[in-house]
Amino acid sequence: MTAQGEQRRPHPRTRLDDSFASPIRFSLMASLGAGVELDFATLAEILEVGDSALSKAIAYLDSTGYLRARKGTVGNRSRTWVRSTAAGRAAFAAHLSALREIVEIGGTGAL
Repeated sequence: MTAQGEQRRPHPRTRLDDSFASPIRFSLMASLGAGVELDFATLAEILEVGDSALSKAIAYLDSTGYLRARKGTVGNRSRTWVRSTAAGRAAFAAHLSALREIVEIGGTGAL
């Protein structure tokens, strides 16, 4: 409660999504805007990350419903393509909004 009896809003950190706590998962979602589908090799190159770490990040975010991975073949080679879901884009946007709000309130100590 504030001095005037109004309830304070919770700190924006309470709206951060732990799914994006990993720098790789955060960067992965940032790479996948609306309508963007990227193949595994391109993502690994963009994110400068090894196959194992990227595979784990994709599997984690796929399990949350924030992205979808699709497997197929090109010629004789297996390929994986990844795209964000509407739920994933909304969750990532909310996470970014909370981060921006944290930066805005910074050293003011007040919401």
